[in-house]
Amino acid sequence: MKKPVLFLALVLVVTVLIWMISRNPPDLEMLRDELTRVQDWRTARPVSVALGIFVAYVAVTALSLPLAAWMTLAVGALFGFWWGLLIVSFASSIGATLAFLAARYLLRDWVHEKFGSRLTAIDEGIERDGAFYLFTLRLIPAVPFFAVNLLMGLTPIKAWVFYVVSQIGMLAGTAVYVNAGTQLAQLESLSGILSPPLILSFVLLGLFPWMAKFALRLVKRRRAYSGWDRPARYDRNMVVIGAGAAGLVSSYIAAAVKAKVTLVEGHKMGGDCLNYGCVPSKALIRSAKLAHQMRHADHYGLSVTQPEFSFRKVFERIREVIAKIEPHDSVERYEGLGVEVRLGHAKLIDPWTVEITGEDGEAARLTTRSVILATGAEPFVPPLPGLDATGYLTSDTLWDEMAKRDAAPTRLVVLGGGPIGCELAQSFARLGSEVTQVEMLPRILIREDEEVSELSEKALEADGVVVLTGHKATGCGVTDGEKWIEVEAEGATQRIPFDDLLVAVGRAARLEGYGLEELGIPTGKVIETNEYLETLYPNILAAGDVAGPFQFTHTAAHQAWFASVNALFGKFKRFRADYRVIPWATFTDPEVARVGLNEQEAREKKIKYEVTRYGIDDLDRAIADGAAHGFVKVLTPPGKDEILGVTIVGEHAGDLMAEFVLAMKQGLGLGKILSTIHIYPTLAEANKYAAGEWRKAHVNDTALRLLERFHTWRRG
Repeated sequence: MKKPVLFLALVLVVTVLIWMISRNPPDLEMLRDELTRVQDWRTARPVSVALGIFVAYVAVTALSLPLAAWMTLAVGALFGFWWGLLIVSFASSIGATLAFLAARYLLRDWVHEKFGSRLTAIDEGIERDGAFYLFTLRLIPAVPFFAVNLLMGLTPIKAWVFYVVSQIGMLAGTAVYVNAGTQLAQLESLSGILSPPLILSFVLLGLFPWMAKFALRLVKRRRAYSGWDRPARYDRNMVVIGAGAAGLVSSYIAAAVKAKVTLVEGHKMGGDCLNYGCVPSKALIRSAKLAHQMRHADHYGLSVTQPEFSFRKVFERIREVIAKIEPHDSVERYEGLGVEVRLGHAKLIDPWTVEITGEDGEAARLTTRSVILATGAEPFVPPLPGLDATGYLTSDTLWDEMAKRDAAPTRLVVLGGGPIGCELAQSFARLGSEVTQVEMLPRILIREDEEVSELSEKALEADGVVVLTGHKATGCGVTDGEKWIEVEAEGATQRIPFDDLLVAVGRAARLEGYGLEELGIPTGKVIETNEYLETLYPNILAAGDVAGPFQFTHTAAHQAWFASVNALFGKFKRFRADYRVIPWATFTDPEVARVGLNEQEAREKKIKYEVTRYGIDDLDRAIADGAAHGFVKVLTPPGKDEILGVTIVGEHAGDLMAEFVLAMKQGLGLGKILSTIHIYPTLAEANKYAAGEWRKAHVNDTALRLLERFHTWRRG
């Protein structure tokens, strides 16, 4: 029998039973009369009567019938307090668990399909603190237990946890009713059982776990800070270490709410993004793209031109771009905003003291109520034999080194097939380098769907990049003055000669030299934090690349809000960092942008989905621009327009993604995008047409046939 049919049948049975009970509702007089008749059976066959009542109680609780309170009184009257408590305690918990399992089997899949991602936060909360919440609810009789049984069945809490917590949590309320049953002759009404003082006592009992949790938090804080002497007063409300995206936003927020904040930067304001990452790489990509367009000018009806350029001037332009953006992140700007900026190296001396060693070598100490660690990340260099002997470049050292040269590297090997490696490999190939890209994994851009990786690899190869996937670098060396890297694939090795080697295999958080070890702050690949971005010491928080789990500038800025607000106001209200809708892009040509789930992640998480796809080769503006390639791919739950995730491959994919990010953040479906007017002709129409493809795939054929008959009738 299908679940919906079974569910409706069960609802019908329960409804009929409740109707029958309501026609002749039980009262104390009826209960006393029935007990008089049962007493003889109980005396003659105590075990059989106890077992029968036990089974009946389980059934009543499992079916959520309004008889549990009356049966509890009856058990107390028949068997006394201790035996009655034993019978009712186990019967009620077993019955509640059966109701829980029924709701899980019949309803949970349907509810999650219907409400999807809107339940994510609830599910995460239950997985984390489900037993705690359930215990609190069980202690308060005012909360209908049958509702708790059914609703908990829709969550991911384990059945055995539900049973054990219910067994313990319902014990106090059960004892009150069983005890009342032993005094049945003196009872005048059910309201006499739960008097206002008793109800208040249960409410206070229900609040006890919350108070206990708060007390445990205080104990944990005291334990963390034990052995440290807290200052009597503080020089600052906040000290921020690191002036990248996370540090700049954190200090800006603190200054905006009039906190006294010091921002410490040991190298360059703006961090990696301005100086070595996002800004210079995008400037390089633009120059490389123009060179590519000149070589393919016939695509636009123009004469093909081999670009002639000074490699040094390309990098001079990159420096000019950085210089124009620098004022946005400058010392002067932030001091104007009310932030004290100090250039130097910061180190934690204790949870409230930061030592700042300036460029002149002089050290000064500041006491502060809170600290935000925003030290960022740096390129990871693998322990490859011979690497130091041959020399290498990273995404940090590349820019200064290339700015000294008059020509692009003749032979460049790029080690790594992630976003940084792909962007730089394509750019240098377009600027004239012979580029070989080596990736150990089976494909480049491994976090994207397989078709995206394939399309990106073909684009790189079309620009002359030799892409070697499934190749592991085993060592480097120099033979007769020629540098080489040795790679292995399927048991065979080969040596690839190069003039320059760019290592782009990922980035590692900057963790050393900030006093973390001395304070015992746990670190792994990143600084370990809780959901509020707090470290072992709640007044020391981390944000950005050093905190993970994402290494994007926009995510660092996003985390900075949570870190700074929790640092300044966490004693009163804390906010969990929200990672539900995080977009990103790889700025190859074509660009690859994504938000939410893609197909491979949905399969890994066993999330049901359907795919709607729109090919950008069909888009008018893309055809006119000579950019008719790529696609928009949207994942939705089966039969629903809720957006689970989007992947866009094509021109300006990163810009086009903003509409989907907004829709997911605000809970808007594809229908809302379809009903939004988009300017013609623009690339943004691709989003509307993708929504249109979903609508066409979900047309009601029966309704169309009826409409066809209607119009036929109208024609006469």
